[in-house]
Amino acid sequence: MVEPFDDVYFMRKALQEAEHAFLEGEIPVGAVVVAQNRIIARAHNLTETLTDVTAHAEMQAITAAANLLGGKYLNECTLYVTVEPCVMCAGALGWSQIGKIVYGATDEKRGFQKFAPKVLHPKTEVISGVMEEECGQLMKRFFQERR
Repeated sequence: MVEPFDDVYFMRKALQEAEHAFLEGEIPVGAVVVAQNRIIARAHNLTETLTDVTAHAEMQAITAAANLLGGKYLNECTLYVTVEPCVMCAGALGWSQIGKIVYGATDEKRGFQKFAPKVLHPKTEVISGVMEEECGQLMKRFFQERR
């Protein structure tokens, strides 16, 4: 039997956020922050909507989670995000001391693992490749439709 609240379950929720971004003309990245098996923040890219290069899904999710919890540290939380965080987002996640990051598709061009693999807090656990195919396909479809 499949555990109802596993990494795939929460990545599906992040993918739903990415689909919202896709429909809004945003690069389709979605994120959810989970604490004690409960989603406490949902977000997707808003860089076009807000004309703000820092309005990545992860940044929006970090802010929402910290506001809900009433503190800046997310060490008891897990971030699920459809695409590997960029260096900016990974830096913010490092400052938040997030407990765990689970991402879907690797970002070969701008992912933090390539450029700043040590930017996260030393205790942060990272899991990659959860629903990688589905997450990557949404990104490919978005850019194919833009060309």
